[in-house]
Amino acid sequence: MRKRTRAREFALQVLYQLDITAENVNSALHKFWQAHEEENIEEGIRNFTQDLVCGTIENLSAIDEKISLYAANWQLKRMAVVDRNILRIGCFELLYRDDIPPKVSINEAVELAKRYSNLEASKFVNGILDKIKVEREKLNKQGNLK
Repeated sequence: MRKRTRAREFALQVLYQLDITAENVNSALHKFWQAHEEENIEEGIRNFTQDLVCGTIENLSAIDEKISLYAANWQLKRMAVVDRNILRIGCFELLYRDDIPPKVSINEAVELAKRYSNLEASKFVNGILDKIKVEREKLNKQGNLK
């Protein structure tokens, strides 16, 4: 498994934990790494996991607002916790990580949904993230025209 794919899986697990327990992000990350300390996880994987988790939490309001805008007939709080957090990671990458190609972010989110949820969830995740990507591209194009 690729390093960033593994980091995304870890980030999903931590965000799931945060969503369920509403504990402090630093405490959740500390507990998570303690539980996995025997695995000798590479520093790069740890760093990317923490970047995803902290970045998602720091921008949670904007991310949730964006997801809610495109999740027609779905309230965020009524989504499955796994699906909601997969969307949050994907949305964070699309909106705040210019170093990751949008296609990669969407594909990784879809694969997470297939692995941790189901086929329908993967289609749902793909549809919402694709709409966010299209909107972002339009805004970038408009910004470049000015």
